[in-house]
Amino acid sequence: MATLPQMAATKEQQEAANPARVLVESVTNWIRVYSDDSVDRLCPPEAAPFMEIVRPYEEPRDGVTVHDVATDRGVDVRLYLTAPEEEEPTTMARRRRRPVLLHFHGGAFCVSHAAWSLYHHFYARLTVELDVAGIVSVVLPLAPEHRLPAAIDAGHAALLWLRDVASGGSSNVALDPAVERLRSAADFSRVFLIGDSAGGVLVHNVAARAGEAGAEPLDPIRLAGGVLLHPGFIGPEKSRSELENPPTPLMTQETVDKFVMLALPVGTTGRDHPYTSPAAAARAAEGARLPPMLLMVAEEDMLRDPQVEYGEAMARAGKAVETVLSRGRGIGHVFYLNWFAVESDPVAAARARELVDAVKSFVDSH
Repeated sequence: MATLPQMAATKEQQEAANPARVLVESVTNWIRVYSDDSVDRLCPPEAAPFMEIVRPYEEPRDGVTVHDVATDRGVDVRLYLTAPEEEEPTTMARRRRRPVLLHFHGGAFCVSHAAWSLYHHFYARLTVELDVAGIVSVVLPLAPEHRLPAAIDAGHAALLWLRDVASGGSSNVALDPAVERLRSAADFSRVFLIGDSAGGVLVHNVAARAGEAGAEPLDPIRLAGGVLLHPGFIGPEKSRSELENPPTPLMTQETVDKFVMLALPVGTTGRDHPYTSPAAAARAAEGARLPPMLLMVAEEDMLRDPQVEYGEAMARAGKAVETVLSRGRGIGHVFYLNWFAVESDPVAAARARELVDAVKSFVDSH
């Protein structure tokens, strides 16, 4: 498997090695982009606890094991699997098969990793809470080195890998016991896409890619639904929620403004792009066969208004979208991933509980 990303060398070390290296763009405390196309990814002090790498483990913790897999589709994934139980062979043969979730992490397409503690704390627990066979979290390529549609390509490749696992056509089934565990427990007719922030935008784009005319068949798997958790859609102009709602340790005015332009294809001149703009995304997907979508929105999210606009645009396009709003002071962008807040603030804890319950109800009913 590809090695986990390491912190870049210091700016001083790299500039000494290449004096012609000029800073061309930066996002404070997050990223520096240079004229030689090299990139430094940084660690904001307030985000450091969320950026710790959680190593895989085969001994169950709280009912879950975690495994990293280099798939034969050219994309790496992290598997969260329900811990195996000791069962009689006859019982195993009758075991109820359960849904599978394909997860896309956030990070504005430019930072983050599937192995960050930010995601582990939530998705390890969600595996048990939802009673699913497993959650497959995709290690996404990052911009600006790999601009969109690279992350969409990776998400679609992971979906095709699940198809190969279901049919027995993936070499990972024979080589990796964790993949065989997933295959033996999964109901592949109930595959759900789920994503946080930019990952929620990928839920839309990967579903649209899979559902467009002439797309590669997914049989024997079926996309049963998509869950967009505070998707990072950004409209052509700044919305009221962008200007008025408070920033968080993971989202500021600067990150909203700059990351999207680093992620969109070279030559993009504005924010109205069908990959990330809500109305444009809905229009681009009008001809695609999309599964039902659950759209989760937070009252104090800076991107609340574009998220609501996405739901409305999808409804006008005749797509099935259920929108659920999490209300409350301090309930901002991906608040449910901030375990410090969820464990210390009764309001955040209640809203996080409601969010998980909404996702469970959606999965159980589709």
